[in-house]
Amino acid sequence: MTNNTDGDLLLKNINAQAPFPICFTDLEKAVAEKIETGPFGYIRSGAGGEQTLHNNRAAFEKYSIIPRFLHDVSNIDTSIELFGKTHPTPFLFAPVGMNRMAHDEGELAVVRAAEQLKIPYIQSTVSSYALEDVAQAAPAATKWFQLYWSTNEDIAYSMADRAEAAGFEAIVLTVDTVMLGWREEDVRNQFSPLKLGYARGNYMNDPVFTASLPDNSFESYVQGVLQNVFHPTLNWENVRELKRRSNLPILLKGILHPEDAELAIENNIDGIIVSNHGGRQLDGVIASLDALPAIVKTVNGRIPVILDSGVYRGMDALKALALGADAVAIGRPFVYGLALNGQQGVEKVMTNLYDELKVSIALAGATSVKGLRNITIVKKDGVDDQ
Repeated sequence: MTNNTDGDLLLKNINAQAPFPICFTDLEKAVAEKIETGPFGYIRSGAGGEQTLHNNRAAFEKYSIIPRFLHDVSNIDTSIELFGKTHPTPFLFAPVGMNRMAHDEGELAVVRAAEQLKIPYIQSTVSSYALEDVAQAAPAATKWFQLYWSTNEDIAYSMADRAEAAGFEAIVLTVDTVMLGWREEDVRNQFSPLKLGYARGNYMNDPVFTASLPDNSFESYVQGVLQNVFHPTLNWENVRELKRRSNLPILLKGILHPEDAELAIENNIDGIIVSNHGGRQLDGVIASLDALPAIVKTVNGRIPVILDSGVYRGMDALKALALGADAVAIGRPFVYGLALNGQQGVEKVMTNLYDELKVSIALAGATSVKGLRNITIVKKDGVDDQ
């Protein structure tokens, strides 16, 4: 519970000793000036002509809140519950790979920030640091492991087993990467972080993966990752087998169609992350926010629904929560914070997002995350059923 009479959150930032970029546009500009073109382009860009990337932002702009007033909003409850555990904010750290492109401490800095802020952290398969190192860096943090399927299925099962042994509390299986999206920015910059070794962490610490290599050379590692990281054969039977083998909750990340959401429930999946991979996979795809209401309606509270992709502001998170999301995953903003100032930069970005969310909840006339579902939210082409 947060007391909004403790001080003005905006003035807190105005009085800050060292100004830090507070909005996403300023963050992006500052990072563009700090890191090299290849890594910046990889982090910033979307697939193809970037229609999906733009769709994500345009979707948030289509929705407006009709606030209510003359309610006591001095105390705001931003807590949520996921899989029997209460968290103080409705945020998660989205799985973003190869964080050493942004900062030498990479995922270690991010998970330490997550531990400090008490925000669940989802680690990517293609991390620069191994999941065991991440677990050791922040033992008190809530950690989930994002799993990319593998051409060699035993590698996928091995990574899931390692995550469970290391204390991770859920597996997030990404389903929209059957092959790499058409990423023109990377071709333009002639930049491939996979080929440069930024994803070594989990692979080179996996006994099944290393046993599959002909030797320990860097070239063998690169070829091994490229052969295994994409999985065009992934299907529901693989999902069912992963569910049978794991003792952890299994979430599917990349669901956009309500029929796939229903199939997930029929296959005993524990949660859904509505996501289009931040616009980085198939171009011309529906915005995650536009896909959210139909999936929320289909799921009807049976399992958690989390919104991912395009959340750049606290107000974006509010709109997703008002449309029925149980939590919201943050991606590019925290990576930009990491690039600017390591762990402290991550903490600053996430704190700014949270402060904006708290202010916005109160100004909308709500006092809790659940209460946001009673707020009227208007779409340009009509009013949603709220």
